Amino acid sequence: MKKIGRLDKPDNNGSAQMFQNPVLEKLSRTHISIPIVMFMVIGSVSFYYGVTTTTIPLIVGLGMVLIGLLAFTLVEYLMHKYFFHMIPNTKLKDKLQYSVHGVHHDYPKDKDRLAMPPFISGLYACIFYFVFTFFMGDYALYFLPGFLMGYALYLGVHYIVHAYQPPKNFLKILWVNHAIHHYKDPDVAFGVSSPLWDILLGTMPKKD
Repeated sequence: MKKIGRLDKPDNNGSAQMFQNPVLEKLSRTHISIPIVMFMVIGSVSFYYGVTTTTIPLIVGLGMVLIGLLAFTLVEYLMHKYFFHMIPNTKLKDKLQYSVHGVHHDYPKDKDRLAMPPFISGLYACIFYFVFTFFMGDYALYFLPGFLMGYALYLGVHYIVHAYQPPKNFLKILWVNHAIHHYKDPDVAFGVSSPLWDILLGTMPKKD
């Protein structure tokens, strides 16, 4: 099992202090609605420019939106499995892993640290735009909204599975899988917004 979090933590309540500097500590926290709104606004603007400034047929653009959404679910899975849960075999990797994800496993009920701070989220969106544009040209104006929609969906799902009780419908699997990942086996259930890639790549939790 990959190390994740601190082994000497007595419980998972409360909140970690990440920085001694009070300004940096404050900037390390954010309400979940802020990055979600940012991504949806940026995605909407990108879609608008795709419609009004390119000759790409709308049906093709909508297809690119769906591809962008699907692409994010794969990126979410791969990042969670291979980056957030990297084997911390050096001090640098140990600190990096704890800072970006291990602290969340130690304090899963800390709602202010379920998303990156706004300035980092905005930087991510800019990087995504330039990378996608480099490879796709004008099609990136449609791909980006789907990708950011997936990111916003991931943030929303991740928040509600920690903040609310599971519903009594087919969505309950998202709560169950994430609870298993946090409290039973961190080497399964890497998909938060969707179990698709866990199913396809064999990391779904085993039924007892």
